Amino acid sequence: MHEVSHQRVKTNGIWLHIAEQGTGPLVLLLHGFPEIWYSWRHQISFLANHGYHVVAPDLRGYGDSDSPVSPTSYTVMHLVGDIIGLLDHFGEQQVFPPSLNEPAYLLPVRVVFKTQPQLVKGLINLSVPYYSRNPNAKFAESLIRKYGDGFYISQFQEPGRAERAFARYDYLTVIKKFLLITQTDNLIAPPGMEIIDYLRTLSRLPPWITEEELQVYADKFQESGFTGALNYYRAMDL
Repeated sequence: MHEVSHQRVKTNGIWLHIAEQGTGPLVLLLHGFPEIWYSWRHQISFLANHGYHVVAPDLRGYGDSDSPVSPTSYTVMHLVGDIIGLLDHFGEQQVFPPSLNEPAYLLPVRVVFKTQPQLVKGLINLSVPYYSRNPNAKFAESLIRKYGDGFYISQFQEPGRAERAFARYDYLTVIKKFLLITQTDNLIAPPGMEIIDYLRTLSRLPPWITEEELQVYADKFQESGFTGALNYYRAMDL
């Protein structure tokens, strides 16, 4: 079995970096916040060894992919275009797209599934379950009304706010605060506090990840910054 290879693919007017391994039916692995293709490092080889062509991109705004400046470049339809462009690049008729984490990232896959069902052979969502959207309410706006300013999505709306708060910490600490969240952690900060200040920094790492692996994320975000990733939340109601 060949090792994971890397390339940049032109799709929907931007360049996306992808990690790729294997041959067979295409499986597209889409990460969440604040992550990169590397989140799928174990699954890529496992699936490739079981007869699949596995592609894990850095989504727009992340890692080694292009990062448009404006939040208006991160709407659902932009992301749908990125995904369909990848399928076109590989000449695939159908794809299995497991998708990880946030609603902001799951929604484009569901739009593809709904509008282009012939492209999607199966859909797996991790972490955030599917639930129907209220057609009479904007998504981010309804969350802010329900949970208030302390909710992390609320605090991610204003351009620059989260970036300034994150800058009080080194990149590794920011990554630890978000990637090591447990079920007992609350993503709503107390009044007057930024979510990054509220989240814990664990003194001991869980057994499923190492300091060196966390540093991979930190190094990439130090190169790219967090704005591209945060722009997904700022475009939620567009």
